[in-house]
Amino acid sequence: MLHPHRRHRFTRVIRAGSLALLAAIVAAAALASETIHLIPDDRADWRPGNIFGFLRPGHNYGERSITVKTVPEGALLDLFYIRSNFQKRYEQAEAPVKIILPPRIQAGPRDAVTIRAFNEGFRQKEVSIRVASSQDQLLIELEPLPNSLVAASHTYLAGRSSLAFLTKESLTVRVQNRSDGFSVILAETAKGEEAGATLDQVKSPLVQTVEALQLGEDLLVQVKTRKNAGKFDLRSRQSQDPLRDLYVYSVDMVPEDGGVEAVSKARAALKAIGASEVSGCATRFDKTLRGRLDGADLARALAPKGAFTDPYLRAAMKRLGEISPGGRIHMEDGSEFKPSSSIELAAAMSQPAEAKGYLAVLRAFVDRVEAPEHRADTLRGVLAPELSAARFREALEAAEAAERACRAAA
Repeated sequence: MLHPHRRHRFTRVIRAGSLALLAAIVAAAALASETIHLIPDDRADWRPGNIFGFLRPGHNYGERSITVKTVPEGALLDLFYIRSNFQKRYEQAEAPVKIILPPRIQAGPRDAVTIRAFNEGFRQKEVSIRVASSQDQLLIELEPLPNSLVAASHTYLAGRSSLAFLTKESLTVRVQNRSDGFSVILAETAKGEEAGATLDQVKSPLVQTVEALQLGEDLLVQVKTRKNAGKFDLRSRQSQDPLRDLYVYSVDMVPEDGGVEAVSKARAALKAIGASEVSGCATRFDKTLRGRLDGADLARALAPKGAFTDPYLRAAMKRLGEISPGGRIHMEDGSEFKPSSSIELAAAMSQPAEAKGYLAVLRAFVDRVEAPEHRADTLRGVLAPELSAARFREALEAAEAAERACRAAA
C-alpha cells in the first residue's frame, strides 16, 4: 500500500493531469471549425441524370460539406455559392470552417463553391470546388506579399514635414489628396508591426493623425492634417538606404509659399543660440541623450541625405562651432574642425553624432521654433525618426533628469 503522504501526492498529480486534459479539450473545442450553411434557397432544376442517383445513395443524398483550412491559420474567407455564373449565396467566415452544402442530388452539375482567402501580409488566393465533386477537404496555402514596410519615419521642422516609408523592395505608390489630408497607397506591401506602431504615433503642427490599414494586398496610409495647417503641396521622392539595403519613398508637405516666414524664424533662432546652451550642465544632457540613443540610428538621422532638414542641420553644426571653446567643433575622438571652413564643416557633418554639444544645440533650436507641446515630437523626428515616441521620451526624460541633477549639485 502507498504511504498516506505519497497517496496524497499521487492524487494531486492525477487531479492536475485531469485538469490539464480538460483544459486541452476546451482549447480544442475553441479551435474547432466554425460551421457555415451555404445552401441556396432554391434547388437546381431537375435533370435526367437524377434518375440514377439511387445508385450511390450516400454520395448523392448524404450530407455534403467541405472543411477549409488555411496556412497561416485564421485567414478571412469570402464564400460564394455559384450556379450558372450567378451568385446564389454569400457568407463570410474565418478559417478553419466547415461549409455545409446542399446534397449533390439537389445541386446542378456546374454548381460550385468559390472560396477567397485573405490574411494581412499575404497574397489573396481564390479556389473553386464543384459541389458534385468528391472533395471534402481543402487546404489553402497563402503566399507572403512580395514587399513589406520595414520602417517608417516622420520629420517635422520649421513648417515643413516629411513622411518616409522604408521597404525591402522598390515600391509602387499612389498619393491621393483628400479634403482633410492625403492618402498614400503602397501596392502589394505588408505592414510591419514596428513600422505600423511608429505611424500610429505620428503628430506634429501639420499632422494630426496617421493611420495605416491593410486593404487586401495594399497598404493604405491615411494622413489627417490639422485644420490650421494651411495650404501645402505634396512632393514625392525616392532614394535608397545602401547600408541597410532598403528602398525609401518620401512624401514631403511643403507650404505653398515655400515657408518663407518659418525659414526666416528658424535662421533667427539659430543665431540666437548662445554658448551657455552647449556648455556646463547642458553637456550632461548632450552626453546622456547620445548614450541613450542608438549610435547608428542617430548618425543616419543627422547625416546629409537630400532632405529638407539638411540646411538646418548644417547651420546648427556651424553655430555649434561658433559658440564652442576656441571657435571649433569638438568631436568625441578628440579631433576638431573649423566651422568657417566648408571642407572641415563637411567633415564634421559626415560624423554628426560624434560632435560634442550638437544634440544640445538642436534642442535649443527646436525649443525656439516650436510650441512646448510639439517640442519632444519635433526633436524625435530630427534625432530618431524611426524610434517609437515612448522610447524616445524615456531617453529625453533621462537626459533632462541628468541635467537637472547637475544644476542641483552646482
